[in-house]
This record gives sequence, structure tokens and C-alpha cells, in this order.
Amino acid sequence: MKQQRAFIAERIAAQHCQELLRRGSEPIDLIPALARLGERFARLLGPAFAALLGGEAPSVVVAVPAELTEPELREEAGALAANCLLATATPGLALLASVDGLATLRLVDRAFGGRGDASGSVPESFPISAQLMIERLEQLLARSLGEALGQSELRVLKRDSRLAELAPFPAGARLAVLRIEVVEGARAPWKLLIALPTSQLSKLLGSGDTPAPREPRPADPAAAPFGDLPLPLSATLVDMKVPLSVLAALEPGSVLPVALVRAVPLSISGTILARGTIGAQDERVAIKLSQIA
Repeated sequence: MKQQRAFIAERIAAQHCQELLRRGSEPIDLIPALARLGERFARLLGPAFAALLGGEAPSVVVAVPAELTEPELREEAGALAANCLLATATPGLALLASVDGLATLRLVDRAFGGRGDASGSVPESFPISAQLMIERLEQLLARSLGEALGQSELRVLKRDSRLAELAPFPAGARLAVLRIEVVEGARAPWKLLIALPTSQLSKLLGSGDTPAPREPRPADPAAAPFGDLPLPLSATLVDMKVPLSVLAALEPGSVLPVALVRAVPLSISGTILARGTIGAQDERVAIKLSQIA
């Protein structure tokens, strides 16, 4: 008995387009996108550091991203640094930020009235007086990184002055590192490192072709550029209807009896925002708000 048969395809095999067969971005392909993120971050850091450095924005320079091992990163960060782990809006994704330890001590010295000329070998740990400065640095970095990523301010998960104790990444992970240098006039520049596992670049940057989606959030009316926007606010003390015949007969010396409204409306371009009562303060006419629309 012959059991062999010739099999014939019932229909044409599916032919998928290259877009469906194309693999996702390799980590190495996302390095240019990481470099662009570093440039956005550097542009935001200068103005952010201005308030910390006496009002003058420093020059912030970012190098081409590098791929390092964790021991190599520890060597670059140094024995003492202001290290913190920042949680992003992407679940399970955090970034390491590391600020030069000697630079941190120089900032502390200036905050206490010194010249900020700390030099020589760094101590084994930060003094208690440095904690407030470290927290301010973390806030600046978290806010600027979040804005560069199109997210809200990042959240500090943990901090440690020794990178080995912080242990932010899995053992053996390859790390994508942004090296940033802050140059402040004639002072010695200080360095800042931002790092994450190379394998998580796609989670941070997406495909690299488009920026990460911005997290929707309401505009802050007290923040730039809205906070300084001048708007004409009108208070309507009298709102009355007068016959056309009376208006036609008006002349100098005419008297129109009026009654002030009890709840004076405050409006912008016809939209009532609040109501209040007429009074006086510091020998000037004032309105005390009684209702917010």
C-alpha cells in the first residue's frame, strides 16, 4: 500500500510587507537620539543653574554619548559624588544622575559666603551642610530632565554619595552615558553624568524617529511664559441704560443719577472672573473680592 501523497497548497502563502517584518530599533541605533536628548537637556540646564550660581547662566557642553560598564562609570564618577536615581514616567525606567563631588563642595562653600575655591582631595563623605545643596541640585536635574523628555518633573528614588553603594543597575549591564560639562567663567569646569542601561534606550526614546510623547498636564498660570503676560482687568462700577433722547440732550453741567452695584464685577475681555465690594485701603479706592466666578 502506497501512503505517499503530493500535498498542494490550499491558498497563496501570506506575503508580509517590510514594515511588518522590520525589527525594532537596536540600542546602537538610538545613540543619535540620546545625543539629541542630551542637547535639549544642556539647553535647559544653563538657565536652571543660573539661580544656583548667583544669577549668571553657565555654559553647558554635552559630549557624544558613550557606552560604559558599571566599573568604568564608577571610576568616572569618582569616590565621592552627588548620585541619585530618578524615576521617569515610564514604569520600571530610572536614570542615574551623578554630580562631581568636588564641584558640589564648591557650591556649598559659595552658599555659605565663600569663594567656592574648594580644591585638593575630596573627603570620604559629604558634610551635613551639603545635604540642602544636594537636594537643590536633584530638583534642578529632575525638573530639567523631565522637561527634556517631555514629562513632568522626575522623582528621586534614592541617593548615595558612593555609586557602588547605590547599585542602580543590574550587574554586568552595558550603560549608555551622557557626559556633561558645566563651565562657569574662569572657574574650573565640573562634570555631570546621566546614565541608564543601553538595553532600556528604546523605552526612554521610543523608535528614535519621533520624540517621546509629552505627558498631558494643565498649563501653570504662574510659570513662564504665562506668568508675566499683562491682561487688562476691568471693574464695572456703573452699568445703566439711558434713553437716546437723554443722551442727545447731554451738555456740560448735566447730572445723571446713578446707583453703584453692590457686587462689582471684575472682567477680562467681557468674561467675568470675580465680584467684590467697594472700599478703601491705604487711602486708595479698593475692591474686596467676595466671589470667584
